[in-house]
Amino acid sequence: MDLIIVTGLSGAGKSQAVHCLEDLGYYCVDNMPPRLMKTFIKLAEDKGTFGKAAFVMDIRGGQFFDDLDDGLLELDESGIPYRMIFLEASTEVILRRYKETRRAHPMAPDGDIRAGIEREREKLEMFRKMADTVIDTSSLKTAELHKVLKRVLGVEEVDSFTLNVMSFGFKNGVPQEADWVLDVRFLPNPFYVPSLKDLTGRNKKVRDYVLSSPEAEKFAGRVTGLVMDLIPSYIREGKYSLTIAVGCTGGRHRSVVMAKEIARRLEENGRHATVKHRDS
Repeated sequence: MDLIIVTGLSGAGKSQAVHCLEDLGYYCVDNMPPRLMKTFIKLAEDKGTFGKAAFVMDIRGGQFFDDLDDGLLELDESGIPYRMIFLEASTEVILRRYKETRRAHPMAPDGDIRAGIEREREKLEMFRKMADTVIDTSSLKTAELHKVLKRVLGVEEVDSFTLNVMSFGFKNGVPQEADWVLDVRFLPNPFYVPSLKDLTGRNKKVRDYVLSSPEAEKFAGRVTGLVMDLIPSYIREGKYSLTIAVGCTGGRHRSVVMAKEIARRLEENGRHATVKHRDS
């Protein structure tokens, strides 16, 4: 099993590290009692359910955490390989993070966070020295921390940006999951053409009618170009999906055609795009 043990100072970014590891396919267990590591690994191997796991253990575990040294020794004696990642940050940065979240520090029951940070730092110093990798998150944004972790784990950066294009009708409300909301009610409406009224945007006749408009061609081209231009910026900021909602009045004609057309053009540009029609 590919086993990662994550520990470090409270407020240093362990929760964000877990999110990254989960995205990389690791089965993550937060606040794992150290003495249960060997049992858990044996159970996972017997079941054959996953081959990668990450255990987060820190001072929150109280007396359980005091067993970490013995738990690591059990792994060593059983020949179970693991890598330990230790996260830390400057005292001032951790202080600021705690003030922003207004959470209590686990080693500052009296409210003196600075003193609690220093007590924790002293208590964890042994594990910091044992760690395979120490990451200082003081100046790292979430996306930057994810990049550092991937580099530490030897994971090749893969552009897995997901594009979801959906059609909808404004009369039924704007989709809450949308990142972008595009309004195509400026296009000619097939609803007012008797032979097209009862059809939907999935029909070739409706599609040809909507796309015959010069505005439709221009709109689809510019939206596609803008999306393609901005994907690298989204990835740089740690966002790996974009949901584009295309709306018309009822969500049956124009929006369906344009959602399919935008997705088609994105596919032509080498991007996989899913299409969903909410109201059709």
